Amino acid sequence: MSDFAYPVLVYVHLLLFVLWLGADVGVFVLGQHFRKREKWSLDQRIALLTLLVEIDMVPRSAWALMVPLSLSVVDAGGWWDVPAWLLLAAWAVGLFWLALVWDSHWHDQTPRAARNRRIEGVLRWVIGGFYLWLGGQSLLLDAPLAPDWLAWKGLLFGLIFVAAIMIDVTFKPVGAQLAAVLQEGSSDATEIPLRRTMDRTRIWVWAVYVLLAVTAFLGNVKPLQ
Repeated sequence: MSDFAYPVLVYVHLLLFVLWLGADVGVFVLGQHFRKREKWSLDQRIALLTLLVEIDMVPRSAWALMVPLSLSVVDAGGWWDVPAWLLLAAWAVGLFWLALVWDSHWHDQTPRAARNRRIEGVLRWVIGGFYLWLGGQSLLLDAPLAPDWLAWKGLLFGLIFVAAIMIDVTFKPVGAQLAAVLQEGSSDATEIPLRRTMDRTRIWVWAVYVLLAVTAFLGNVKPLQ
């Protein structure tokens, strides 16, 4: 049964990676078109933004599920005998995080969604810190993850958390800036601050893409022992 479980978990792990990166590229493309006010009307741009928010649920969901799944793959593959309590905690936290993501989406612009996102923010920093510790500890002491490629994957996954968190932090002013566009109309005075915020956010988006690509390379090629 364990011989069957490992390849299945690896397949789901790869599937989540494809969904995460593929959907995120879709989000990026829609964001690029939203910026083109000379090409699209304001109503069309709002429609693009609505689609962006819907598609963004795919990478957000994949991100939450990747946490317990990554530890399950490591355990099933014999790379680390993950304590049972940690595996159970990872699945509980991952599913709780997934529930928060969707509950916030369904109750957007409400105090309930704001509360969920505050909880989610704490979870992401804690989990990101765990992976940074796991990768760093393993690189220094060869334990609990002995292969260097796997230790680097853990460290880079922690950095993905930092970069993805920074996307949300940098993007936060967009709410008020977009409201100004809707209330006052499209003009340099309302559009330029919005464009600047989106430009700053793109830096962290590209950081996530690069980190995801390098992490996937390490997991598939295993260049370091």
